[in-house]
Amino acid sequence: MRKFALLMCALGITFTAAAQTNQGSWANLSKLTPGQKIQIVESTNAKHSGTFVSVSDSAIDFTDAAGSESVPRQSVRSVKLLKNHHRMRHALIGAGVGAGAGGGITAAAWESHGFLGGKGTGAAVGAVIGGLGGLGIGALMPAHDTTLYRVNPH
Repeated sequence: MRKFALLMCALGITFTAAAQTNQGSWANLSKLTPGQKIQIVESTNAKHSGTFVSVSDSAIDFTDAAGSESVPRQSVRSVKLLKNHHRMRHALIGAGVGAGAGGGITAAAWESHGFLGGKGTGAAVGAVIGGLGGLGIGALMPAHDTTLYRVNPH
């Protein structure tokens, strides 16, 4: 049993290390295509969010509400690719899961011959309550942005 646990730990470390990307490489920014939403954090902690335009060996160019801007490479602390926040999709998935779980749990616990009706009524009540709870939780689920470049602190 101990050998199995050690094997699982070794495999876990191997897969975790393989999944990590080299975020310290400026070349990662070549994966961006014009029009993608990005966030740049400068070494002064100034944050810029806008639309990617281009990248060179010396700077990254983007547009925001103020117009076209460029940040020199030596001033960039990190660059993130901002993903679309799918709140509606997450909310609907949460509502479906909550409704199913709430309906199943309530139907199992509901009295068969209660004054409000049978297990079907219980399932409906539980589905509504669970669906509303899941809707709220799903809407609050965070989206994960992808860090393409980060200066490694020394």
